[in-house]
Amino acid sequence: MTEPGEGGAPGGEPIRVLIVDDHELIRRSLALALAAEPDIDVVGEASDGQEAVELADRLMPDVALMDVRMPRQDGIEATKGIRASVPSTRIIMLTVSDEEEDLFEAIKAGATGYLLKDVQINDVPAAVRGVHEGQSLINPAMAAKLITEFANMSRKESERPPQLPVPRLTEREMEVLRLVAKGMNNREIAKQLFISENTVKNHVRNILDKLQLHSRMEAVVYAVRERMLEIT
Repeated sequence: MTEPGEGGAPGGEPIRVLIVDDHELIRRSLALALAAEPDIDVVGEASDGQEAVELADRLMPDVALMDVRMPRQDGIEATKGIRASVPSTRIIMLTVSDEEEDLFEAIKAGATGYLLKDVQINDVPAAVRGVHEGQSLINPAMAAKLITEFANMSRKESERPPQLPVPRLTEREMEVLRLVAKGMNNREIAKQLFISENTVKNHVRNILDKLQLHSRMEAVVYAVRERMLEIT
């Protein structure tokens, strides 16, 4: 999970946040917690996925806090819609579900983070800052479940015929990607490889640029699918 205090909007501009949940009490609680932060601006609230996509297209939020289970359109489909229309928006799924399938579908849809609703409300601003900076946000227990899903995917994809050539990553970039797939954050990767956090960030940025993707977990999914990466 992203460490508190690792955030802040670049250039002094507040981080624009959209809150999406069908429970008004949860929306209000999140809005109050975020409104108290000088570097975060809640620009809108939506009660279902369809409204979320419409608002995101109009408001261009930096970060969306997205419930998974909602009427009319669920959070997974809304995430796909927002990623298609506003690819710069980073999405944190906020849900009561810790099921592997929901987690994996959220990551495949383009979510950058995944928080359970039992998270301390005071931790949410730090989560928003971290995701805005490019961190993936998954707690260790859920990372372990995600790794299991990656391993299952790796086994299935090993039986698929080769596809088009994929972009080449350097040996160091592959090392970083393997550690990302293990659920490590930038600080842990830096310690493991004896390099600085800034160097890790640069490697992650290069990986995403080469693969033309937007999040670390998307890169892992892509690398497993294209058999660049094997997870056992």
